[in-house]
Amino acid sequence: MGLFDRLSRVVRANVNDLVSKAEDPEKVLEQAVIDMQEDLVQLRQAVARAIATQKRTEQQYNKNQRESGTWQQRAQLALSKGDENLAREALTRKKSFGDTASTLKIQLDQQTNNVETLRRNLIALESKIAEAKTKKDMLKARANAAKAQKQLQETIGGIDTGSAMGAFDRMEDKVMQLEAESESAAELGGIGLEQQFAQLESSSGVDDELEAMKAQLAGGSVNQEALPAAEPSETKSPDSGSAIDAELEELRSQLKDS
Repeated sequence: MGLFDRLSRVVRANVNDLVSKAEDPEKVLEQAVIDMQEDLVQLRQAVARAIATQKRTEQQYNKNQRESGTWQQRAQLALSKGDENLAREALTRKKSFGDTASTLKIQLDQQTNNVETLRRNLIALESKIAEAKTKKDMLKARANAAKAQKQLQETIGGIDTGSAMGAFDRMEDKVMQLEAESESAAELGGIGLEQQFAQLESSSGVDDELEAMKAQLAGGSVNQEALPAAEPSETKSPDSGSAIDAELEELRSQLKDS
């Protein structure tokens, strides 16, 4: 292998690699659809030209057929009038138009087949373009999704997740420590208040009891000093007992009446 062949292959390989890297799927698909639509336009024009040619050939064929029939009738007329030379000339004209019509018929059949083939190709190309547009949209959506996924992965890969999660763990430990300190302070504060109120309640109870005892002692000494000397008891008279009995009887009668 010569040096120039090797250099040519290296250049082609590098160019192909650059082209492959420069290809954007969305742009390439869009251009492919545009190219297919241009082919469709050209094919439609070709079909239109073929149909026009077919129609002209068909008109010429029909015209020659009519001329052939006309000269056939003229030949018969000349022969019926006894003019054989004129009849022969008419038959010559008839043959010329007949031969032309036969040639045009062959061309017309070929053109009809060509038009049918072009029409089938046109329908097939239109179907392919519709399929290509649908596939293009699907591939564009897949390409966009792949680009977004790639960008997301690159973003995630650029983030130092280890240090970030470590910061979260440290902050969680700090928050838990603060919560524990807050709960401890609340418990200590509650115990101090309860003890203070318990002391107040116990001291106030002792004080109250002490004051009550003082009041009893003070009241007892005053009552003893205020009481008069005891008098000898008198013997109850019979009249006082009867009066009490009478009052009891009255009360019983009131209870019965009620």
